[in-house]
Amino acid sequence: MSLAATLQTYKTQLQRNADWLAVAVAVVLPWSTSATSIFLVLWLLALLPILELGALRRAVATPAGGLPILLGALAVLGLLWGTAPWAEAWRGLEPFAKLLVIPLLFFHFSQSGRGLEVMVGFLVSCTALLLLSDVLYVWPTFPWFPIKMYAVPVKDYIAQSGEFAICASVTAFVALDHLKARRLLMAFAYGALAAAFLQNIFYVATGRTALVTLPLLFLLLGLRQLGLKGAVGFAVGAAILLVAVWFSSPYLQSRITQITQEVKAYEQDNEVTSAGERLYFWKKSLGIMTGAPLIGHGTGSIRSTFEKAVVGESGLWARATVNPHNQILAIGIQLGLVGIAALFAMWLSHLLLFREPGLVAWIGLVVVVQNIVGSLFNSHLFDFVQGWTYAVGVGVAGGMMLRRRSEQPAKHDAAGPGRSVHGIG
Repeated sequence: MSLAATLQTYKTQLQRNADWLAVAVAVVLPWSTSATSIFLVLWLLALLPILELGALRRAVATPAGGLPILLGALAVLGLLWGTAPWAEAWRGLEPFAKLLVIPLLFFHFSQSGRGLEVMVGFLVSCTALLLLSDVLYVWPTFPWFPIKMYAVPVKDYIAQSGEFAICASVTAFVALDHLKARRLLMAFAYGALAAAFLQNIFYVATGRTALVTLPLLFLLLGLRQLGLKGAVGFAVGAAILLVAVWFSSPYLQSRITQITQEVKAYEQDNEVTSAGERLYFWKKSLGIMTGAPLIGHGTGSIRSTFEKAVVGESGLWARATVNPHNQILAIGIQLGLVGIAALFAMWLSHLLLFREPGLVAWIGLVVVVQNIVGSLFNSHLFDFVQGWTYAVGVGVAGGMMLRRRSEQPAKHDAAGPGRSVHGIG
């Protein structure tokens, strides 16, 4: 075997290893922080020897690939004017690091044809988590499995319901695709799976952030699959279904009505509640931002600035936090309006990347929209599960979009004059 053939075989094997390690990341992400970290490192080690600088440069040159790097670079620069102790400042860089993986995934899956396997791996893994969650709901004393929360086998209900919201939106999209093609059995199967994810969110373990996200996702689903007129009927049907769910789920009612009770307890009795805590952190964060509105207080400065802001407070409110429960505020405290502008630009570039029709673009759009909406109530890019779901979801789907776009001119040329890409005159 020639040297060139040997090198090609070696490269093909590394490509295959990187593909399946990326699948492994998607499979373990809903379950284990440690396993996800291990497989991410192994994936990176397998990818580095086959990186092509030209292709990577083209991925970074796009707004969708370059803006995550810009936000990460701003975080590095934020070390220069930071007010936090150095150890804390360096820890503050960690949440930004996952954004740098997005252009690497763009490169990987613009070259690889196995992006769909990554997405299927995530869906299958979440389906297994769904089954276990439902089993624990019916059988709370299920032997041998130590659960952290009621009907939440791993992580927390916010992460679980967020993952299930993504899967419900994607499987509903696939169900409508099959329905339009008159493949009724497949449409029923995917529709039933979407309904199973939704029943878990509405009846078993409800994350209130998911309840805000789902109506928007299903409105977008109607627009994507049925057009404007069809979306109106789809929205009416969804509204009727939500009314039925509301009256049939006392658990859902309690989760929603609890918000007003928590706000009232915070405002009138100064009690620490989930909703009240968010209002308190948001108010304090806005005050902190006024002290350095343009470039912020520097990377890793959230805790130290909160410590100064709570001077004079008493009781439970006298504690500092590293999480203001809002991604915009978490960026603004550290990097000011400059950082917020970079965050918005990144989100917008990723929305535009997935504006085209098709399943891959829909998956990418769902991940971005869920992150934007969820980041109004949580620092989702900085959270492990939600942050890596965004980085992997956008990176894989974005790489597949770039691959498809690069193939379109070649297909058009191959079709010849007077013929379409699909071979139809």
